[in-house]
Amino acid sequence: MANEIPDLEAQERTGTGKGAARQARRDGMVPGVVYGGDKDPLPIQIPFNVLLHKLKAGRFKATLFNLKVEGHEDVRVICRDVQRDVVKDLPTHLDLLRLRRTTKINLFIPVEFINHEACPGLKRGGVLTVVRPEVELVVTASEIPDHLTVDLSGLTIGDTITISSITLPDGTKPTIDRDFVIANIAAPSGLRSADAAEEDEGEAEE
Repeated sequence: MANEIPDLEAQERTGTGKGAARQARRDGMVPGVVYGGDKDPLPIQIPFNVLLHKLKAGRFKATLFNLKVEGHEDVRVICRDVQRDVVKDLPTHLDLLRLRRTTKINLFIPVEFINHEACPGLKRGGVLTVVRPEVELVVTASEIPDHLTVDLSGLTIGDTITISSITLPDGTKPTIDRDFVIANIAAPSGLRSADAAEEDEGEAEE
């Protein structure tokens, strides 16, 4: 579980509308708004370089933050949207959603594969084919897992890993009801080619 919630520091933005947003950008800030939580929207701004660094670090929209704005109580938020310049692909605005500890939200959680060395299928030259490097789960805001773990121990060529074979953290569930595939241990390309050739020969003999 993500035990420590990172801080996200912002300033309250004076004024609203396009003019105020443009001024914020001229001042080296990215304008944004905090909404939800049965409170009025709060216009904010974050230093451009700070936000860009966090975006480049990855998983910004899947991270729960402790938002700190001077003059306001700290609140847990998650990013719901980052608007970008269509030409430069740089952030121009962000929307943050206030969350209660018990709020249920949909998040994409990364999948981590362990014990490669204990996987007979990989030792025989098989290939781990990852179908879903992330899985969308319904999670509680106070209990967001860092990742899901897939143990490859004992898996052989042809084995398939589905969501039902993963132990999910308490209070989470997939957004998809069916038992979907996460990854599989595929045969090495040489072996697949040989199998295909044998099938062709068999069909020719018939």
